[in-house]
Amino acid sequence: MHIVIFSTVRVFPKLAFSTLLLLLVASAQAQLTVTIGQNFQSSTINSAGSIPADANGAIGPHHYIEFINGTVAVYNRTNAVRVQRKTNVKFWADAGVLVSSDSTTTDPRVIYDPASQRWFATQVDASTAVADPTTQANDFLVAVSTTDNPAGTWHGFSFQSDPDTGAFADFPTMGIDSDAVYISGDFFQDGESNPIGSGLVSIPKADLLASTPTIDNRTWFGISDYTVHGQVLQPAICVDGSTHGNIISLSDIGSTSDPISNLVAFAVQNATTATATLSPVSFLDVAPFSIPDNADLGEPLLTPTQPDGTHALMANDARFAGCVRAVNGVLYAVHSTEYNGKIAIRWYRINATTQTLIESGTIADPNLDLFFPSIAVNSSGVVVICCNGCSTSTYISSFAIAGLTRNGVTSFQSPVLLASGTISYHDDFEQLADILEIPPLSRWGDYSATSPDPNDPNRFWTIQMIPIDVDVWATQVTEVIVSAPPQLSVALSNNNAVVSWPAAATGFALQSTSNVGATNWSTVTQNRSTNNGTIFYTTPLGSVPAFFRLKL
Repeated sequence: MHIVIFSTVRVFPKLAFSTLLLLLVASAQAQLTVTIGQNFQSSTINSAGSIPADANGAIGPHHYIEFINGTVAVYNRTNAVRVQRKTNVKFWADAGVLVSSDSTTTDPRVIYDPASQRWFATQVDASTAVADPTTQANDFLVAVSTTDNPAGTWHGFSFQSDPDTGAFADFPTMGIDSDAVYISGDFFQDGESNPIGSGLVSIPKADLLASTPTIDNRTWFGISDYTVHGQVLQPAICVDGSTHGNIISLSDIGSTSDPISNLVAFAVQNATTATATLSPVSFLDVAPFSIPDNADLGEPLLTPTQPDGTHALMANDARFAGCVRAVNGVLYAVHSTEYNGKIAIRWYRINATTQTLIESGTIADPNLDLFFPSIAVNSSGVVVICCNGCSTSTYISSFAIAGLTRNGVTSFQSPVLLASGTISYHDDFEQLADILEIPPLSRWGDYSATSPDPNDPNRFWTIQMIPIDVDVWATQVTEVIVSAPPQLSVALSNNNAVVSWPAAATGFALQSTSNVGATNWSTVTQNRSTNNGTIFYTTPLGSVPAFFRLKL
């Protein structure tokens, strides 16, 4: 293998007028290496009993927790052995929240917070006593673990989602940072045909981490019209302390067939108190994109294509369905869109402080529909998007798409197959298909989860659905290991230049030349030292330009 790492030249003008040192650093040509670690089937419709799964989970220091509709399961991260399984209702009962016998719980979310070494989870309840549960008031459920072991004790709470008018909260989302835990919902009044807006609540994090946890100081911001704060609010998950209270949403997730061209961004302020407030709203202009599902507006229903071609497969709309990640003050987010007649992925990087768009792009595959994406990122700029994909020749499968941000530009590689489905999926979701007047429809989704590993920044874990029988979905948990090309750095020390790179980049050789176009580069072995996981090479400044690269 021959990999040369270079792309951007840095010039250091503080050197003497006769001296110029040029440093070559990480290359757009250098590829991320993606390998698969743990890769196991966790649950099926038979063990969970729900359609869809709402595939959600997170990795912690010792365990992976799967938190999906119908079941909660905990696995040993080193050998994938299941150490606990219980129903959602049992999980909440054990946490001190009794769910009514004529209600169910749905739309699970779970997050591991390495700062507090605790887990946070949420769902909503819904009445099973009426045909349309959105006609009834419901509750947010929230819980926090007492340790970093998700199979241990949790403390839970239940509170009315809309204490003002008793509207129903659907599709809860959750975020966390050093200040608070944030929960949002999409609200309905008197039935699913009457959506009324988005609601948001913040709970001081310190209150949940107290020896006697409490939610008494939470702030309810009320229900906001979609035109003000957007649809399906996604609070950011920030565990590095770089930003606080960020929320993003789409201005519209499908009430019009026109292309959408802006996002909505705002923030919760003073979230550590019982009197939190909201910042002014920013509307971010983005490249126009189309909503993949507009059948209710009389548009053709764009659905993922399965090999047998007999069932439409629900791929939902363009909402931020998974989560929003904040790293180094930048928000990372993904949603589904339509591109060249296929379902694709739109991604964003947003400045969390200024609420401005840094960059965005669309990931599309000429053969695959890509849907239900989720995202994770590390502090070195490695981005991993995991999703489902299928085509006329590919059953619904799980994929990872690795990307790298260097010098302000993010580039993604082709999808990597993680786990293959084995059959075209049919669940005969006939009622909705009849309403939409389309061919037989199968319910899939409604989201997935990809989380960064707190033990190793180069590892990411995802949970996705795949079909294992004609009417049986399974959840698949996969550890995605990404090796990024190392990046050289340079600093001045007296009359020396100090070149450095991560010691973890084993196998790479530092090479130097005085002519960047030369074919002969010399390997540099002298004047090296290692400290704190970094290798340093020191060289005196001279009158001849010096170029450096790493070669594997």
